[in-house]
Amino acid sequence: MKAVVALGSNLGNSQENLDLAISILREATDVRAVSAYYATSPVGGPVQPDYLNAVCLIESDLPAVELLSLLHGIEKSLGRERLERWGPRIIDLDLIQFGDLLSSAEELQLPHPRAHERRFVLQPWFEIEPDAILVGQGKIKVLLQQLPA
Repeated sequence: MKAVVALGSNLGNSQENLDLAISILREATDVRAVSAYYATSPVGGPVQPDYLNAVCLIESDLPAVELLSLLHGIEKSLGRERLERWGPRIIDLDLIQFGDLLSSAEELQLPHPRAHERRFVLQPWFEIEPDAILVGQGKIKVLLQQLPA
């Protein structure tokens, strides 16, 4: 199943953190495409450093909940601590979309409920899949055009 995974880091060496997370993803899944890295300002949360963000397209035979568990395992292995909502982090891996699966379960919301509002997700995704559609929201190209610059 095709999945869209967003990555972000704003603690430590963010480029190395993203590189390592992508390397681990390559070992565990079939990574089909990786965007460039984008420097972005934080959205919400406390005052914190800017982020480095990217998006990967992967193929995985894992069920969505197990893929999410894998992503959380990668975060933990790289030292992520969940101390403050929207706070700074060594690494953040979000499952944005998993095929056309819709889920409103507390442990797995698909597609990601705020992806359509986040340029730091849509811009790198558009780079590697310009014709992509965010399930329930529409073409990411159009969604990007609707966001403030």
